[in-house]
Amino acid sequence: MVRVVGVKLYNAKIYEFDASDEEFKLGDRVLVETEKGRFLGKVAVEPREREKRSFLKSLRPVLRKATDEDVKQDEKNVQMQGEAFDFCLQKIRARGLSMKLVRVEFLFDRSKAIFYFTAEKRVDFRELVRDLASKYHTRIEMRQIGVRDEAKMVGGTGSCGRELCCSRFLNTFDLVSVRMAKEQNLALNPEKISGVCGRLICCLAFEHEIYSQLRKNLPKLGKRIKTKFGQGKVIRQNILAQTVTLQLEDGAEMILNASDL
Repeated sequence: MVRVVGVKLYNAKIYEFDASDEEFKLGDRVLVETEKGRFLGKVAVEPREREKRSFLKSLRPVLRKATDEDVKQDEKNVQMQGEAFDFCLQKIRARGLSMKLVRVEFLFDRSKAIFYFTAEKRVDFRELVRDLASKYHTRIEMRQIGVRDEAKMVGGTGSCGRELCCSRFLNTFDLVSVRMAKEQNLALNPEKISGVCGRLICCLAFEHEIYSQLRKNLPKLGKRIKTKFGQGKVIRQNILAQTVTLQLEDGAEMILNASDL
């Protein structure tokens, strides 16, 4: 078993870290080591026991609780990120580069600045990197991302009226196909099944398994079923409600629960 603590980082997502024997409360500011480097985060889930085998790789530890100086440093970093975004945007326009700047991140110690961007084609940003390095005197990393990653970083509201799944809890992007939409009885209208990123909505993938399980309880479309009202053919399914619509031989339609079939 290992004690883990959930820490909310720069992108509003919660990541798990090894809490060791330290005590943390909700809202505590902590300094953590990530794959990108060090960042200041906030405890969002108090320490709890988890089995080691539930993790694909070893957890990184929380380095320490943040001091007042750490918090001030982080506030300066956030301000600098906004300034760097505006400066980089000006240079992109001045140099006529075909790229869209999405986000700027400074590591906690400002040892590196990461500039995230999207672009349809390969971009020669060598001169841009020189401009940025000359301005901020730190290592510059230009990282090209996809439109789904952009939506995850920027955030927003989906057609369901809730916060985007990618920015709220999804850690990875699963393969999404139109077939999933068909199996969930959704209208194949691009505006209805596409997210703000322009790609198929992610919920098609992570809801697919439950739809597949529920579908097994229902007779297939076109199957003829004998009922006390006579024989009928399945013309529609409501997978979540677990009902089917039958068309009887006289043309009448009726809805039956799966449990009554």
